[in-house]
Amino acid sequence: MFATSCSSDDNEGETIVPIQGKYNLSKTGSIVGGNEVLIDAVENAAGCNRDYLDLRVSNAAVEGDYSGSNCALVETTGTYVRSHNDLTLTIGGVTTTSDIMNLTNKELKLKDKATGMITVYTR
Repeated sequence: MFATSCSSDDNEGETIVPIQGKYNLSKTGSIVGGNEVLIDAVENAAGCNRDYLDLRVSNAAVEGDYSGSNCALVETTGTYVRSHNDLTLTIGGVTTTSDIMNLTNKELKLKDKATGMITVYTR
């Protein structure tokens, strides 16, 4: 009998966790000097619920943005396509493609292929 293991944060291969779900914006950042540098997302308005990304089974995508002193919610809809470890979002007429760096039951971490920007969402 043989046993193998791998690191819990190693997401080199395609994951079997479903991508559908509502994710709250948590952190943003980039790779600096070979190290990942993440900060609390400044896009989240102080005193409001966190902005979110809702990926639905129908391949619809909804971005929720809370802003202003009354925490007004603006939702922008679009679509998403997942191909292996790539996620392509088209929201508000803007298309972005990201590497899925990590996808677990609690976290979705994306790295924009064009800008290198890292975005971390939590469930």
